[in-house]
Amino acid sequence: MRRLIFCGLMFFICLPALAQQTDINRYTLFTGFDYMISPARNLTERGFEGDFGVTVRPWLGLGGDFGILGDGIISGAGTISGGETVYAPLLSSFGIPPNSIQVAFKSTTYTFAVGPQFYLRKFEKVTFFARPGFGGIHETANIAFPPTLGLILPSVPNPHQTDTTYFVGLGGGFDLNVSRKIGVRFATDWVNTHLFSNLLVPRQNYIRFSVGPTFRWGHLH
Repeated sequence: MRRLIFCGLMFFICLPALAQQTDINRYTLFTGFDYMISPARNLTERGFEGDFGVTVRPWLGLGGDFGILGDGIISGAGTISGGETVYAPLLSSFGIPPNSIQVAFKSTTYTFAVGPQFYLRKFEKVTFFARPGFGGIHETANIAFPPTLGLILPSVPNPHQTDTTYFVGLGGGFDLNVSRKIGVRFATDWVNTHLFSNLLVPRQNYIRFSVGPTFRWGHLH
């Protein structure tokens, strides 16, 4: 993960030398559809994302974004394997393969981030961008623990779990410039975090896809 972040930051630093586009808007607002997956937990969530940015240089913008995903918006459901929980050693001591236990859950996730966005404005019809991923993530999960777990575990965890923590990652994409003021954005972000550390041992990887219109106004002087 450190190598990926380092290589991404080096790429960001090199982008300014390639920027060539002029007549640039100062403000950008993005709203669109969000689709996020976490393969290890078989989790799929869909929802809404918004992003507001201020361009301070032709190659650099500053701003923030937020996303709302989950069953409260459209749908969000997955499974937790016993092998990734803190109870894996206990299950093994009873002769139960931890990965044989799959517990279903539904979740709602909120993400929020601020930071730079680096642009490559070499083409009139397409603007490419890249960004580091630093922010916070909040998730609520309703877990359907089987009643039989009460016969194995000393105490069954609360089925209603809530956690907030930070995330790191990388992202990027491109805007199709319909006009000077309107575009269509396609973006992908990789996020690494550790939610529910009291229950889950490994960190979680998320991949988020977003698409929607961008609205731009103002002039960069």
